[in-house]
Amino acid sequence: MNETSRPLADYPVIVTLPVQWGEQDAFGHVNNTVYLRWFETVRIVYGDKVGLAMNRDGAKIAPILAAISCNYRKQIKFPDTIHVGARITKFGRTSLIMEYAVFSDAHQAIAADGFSTLVVFDYTANRPRPIPEDLRKAVEQLEGKTFDVATK
Repeated sequence: MNETSRPLADYPVIVTLPVQWGEQDAFGHVNNTVYLRWFETVRIVYGDKVGLAMNRDGAKIAPILAAISCNYRKQIKFPDTIHVGARITKFGRTSLIMEYAVFSDAHQAIAADGFSTLVVFDYTANRPRPIPEDLRKAVEQLEGKTFDVATK
């Protein structure tokens, strides 16, 4: 990534992707649903770095998406290269907030941003589970800061 992508300096995980011709819709820009796939891609890479999906005590513990949003700031068109950043901004008892930003090389600017609420979920018991301490510490190490843990 080049110096002009400084808007992503606060995002510890960045994925670079080429815009594909087939991601465009009939209006000649990238379809709105593609941005959510880009968010998903960087979310998975982030999760792999901190061990978000894990097996504990015979249970499959992994995130489940509770909410997601996207603010479309600039149209992205083929050809372009984008850089998608992810960062955690808040911890709850069983959930966390992840923020995203999409930097477009063609625009030399943030073209979209958004956030998601992820719940740490026990797929064996089919219910939320408190965020494990080692996961919180892994996120803090990756983010380079400590987090207050909300009680809700």
